Amino acid sequence: MKRTGAQIVLECLKEQGVDKIFGYPGGAVIPLYDALYDQMDHFEHIRTCHEQGATHAADGYARSTGKVGVCIVTSGPGATNTVTGIATAYMDSVPLVVITGQVASNLLGRDSFQEVDITGITMPITKHSFFVKDVDKLADTIHQAFMIAKSGRPGPVLIDIPKDVFLAESEYTDYQEDRETEEAFKENKYRRAEIAEAVELIEKAQRPIIYAGGGVIIADAAKEFYEMVVKGNIPVVNTLMSLGSFPREHPLSLGLVGMHGLRPANLAVSNSDLVIAVGARFSDRVIGAADQFAKKAKLIQIDIDKSEIGKNIDVDVSLVGNMKKLLAELTNQIRHKERTEWLKQIRQWEWKPEENKNAFGAKGILETAQNILGNDVIVTTEVGQHQMWTAQHWKFNEPRRFISSGGLGTMGYGLGAAIGAQIGNPQKRVLHIAGDGSFRMNCNELATVSKYRLPIIILLFNNCALGMVRQWQKLFCDGRYSQTDITGEVDYMKLAEAYGLKGKRVEDIAALEEALKEAVKSEQAMVIECILSKNDNVFPMVPPGAPIDHIILE
Repeated sequence: MKRTGAQIVLECLKEQGVDKIFGYPGGAVIPLYDALYDQMDHFEHIRTCHEQGATHAADGYARSTGKVGVCIVTSGPGATNTVTGIATAYMDSVPLVVITGQVASNLLGRDSFQEVDITGITMPITKHSFFVKDVDKLADTIHQAFMIAKSGRPGPVLIDIPKDVFLAESEYTDYQEDRETEEAFKENKYRRAEIAEAVELIEKAQRPIIYAGGGVIIADAAKEFYEMVVKGNIPVVNTLMSLGSFPREHPLSLGLVGMHGLRPANLAVSNSDLVIAVGARFSDRVIGAADQFAKKAKLIQIDIDKSEIGKNIDVDVSLVGNMKKLLAELTNQIRHKERTEWLKQIRQWEWKPEENKNAFGAKGILETAQNILGNDVIVTTEVGQHQMWTAQHWKFNEPRRFISSGGLGTMGYGLGAAIGAQIGNPQKRVLHIAGDGSFRMNCNELATVSKYRLPIIILLFNNCALGMVRQWQKLFCDGRYSQTDITGEVDYMKLAEAYGLKGKRVEDIAALEEALKEAVKSEQAMVIECILSKNDNVFPMVPPGAPIDHIILE
């Protein structure tokens, strides 16, 4: 049966199980949106205020559901506005398919209106970029794009389609799944001898640590990971991207590791005799000074991506392959050990700062929010101090409950991601935690929250500063605060009201509790502005480039 290119795109999306699309229409994609008009009984299309917001929303949808996020934008500035969102997804291994319109084929290379080489621009930040010149190749390209996006180590894929290809016709038949190709992507590459080497190191270790990365969650391997940790009785430290991969309230959980890692986590790694890295890439924010990282320890690295093995740190044993199968194999072969002295030593490294009971601070805000909202809430963040406070103090007990930009550190990411997470999880409540600096970058998406009546609760940490940069200026620039103070020219409560949302400004725990309970009861969106001191800083902290046991506590 003959169909237009636009109709073929939508049929392919259906076959991939897509029913949620994030996007923004424009000239080059008018034919695609015209075809979408006839398919609105199947697709829910979320039109954001900006293409960057649409890309972040598709990203948040993907992270929170485990599905491939889909974004559609037009050519030129529509396409270039997705670049930061694509790079964010690439750094954190998030499966996206971004479909960009392009000027008609006969206008290519002429500096035509809204023409840009988006496949060239995004080549370094995608798993693959496709440019489709022939409508007969469109369906195969889309199927291939989804397979690439979600297989192995996931990531974003871009498909650029000229306007005339959307309008051209081609014979279309239903997609036949290529089982052989699918299975090839799932192939395990490790050898039995490598498993045996890893088991031997684990058996000999007296002070082992498991260093969990985002790969555990991406692989949907939290169950297998939990079983391995508990059977081996090995304490776990988490990267930012792996929070929730192992229950934070479990006795073996030590929490966040690295630059703003908790003291027991960092000291346990530094004093270990074996580090088992599971789906982690030894990021500079985790390991600090590479030549000082876990100096007395043997290292095992488990990952789906061979290129990550030994990239940042030399390892003794590597296991490359399907995470679920690898962890199950290790669990079968390792033995339970008491490790009483090691666990006792780690507990002695606990550190709790002295708290001013009268102060209204991040820890109290976050604990209050979790007490009222519970553990089933999905938490999104922007980037900065509030992000690190959330990572330190919120007790994530399940995967896909924490959505944040890790590798790229994208301010302006969070509200779009919250929209995507709420669309993907309508039965759950989404809490978005933002700093005032990040919030200003994407607050236009409050219109999207209002338009689609999304019950997102926004905790706005307002300290009238670019807090994290200001903290570095205090510690490393002799307190020379260059361009990091934010003056109070924005009334965030009036801003919320302008978008048709409720707003509450709070300066103590009692008022916060009242606002949160009202938001829960109303099941409507609310912006809760929490007034904090710009002198509140995130501790513990490891200075950049220092070993992770060189910890500044206050």
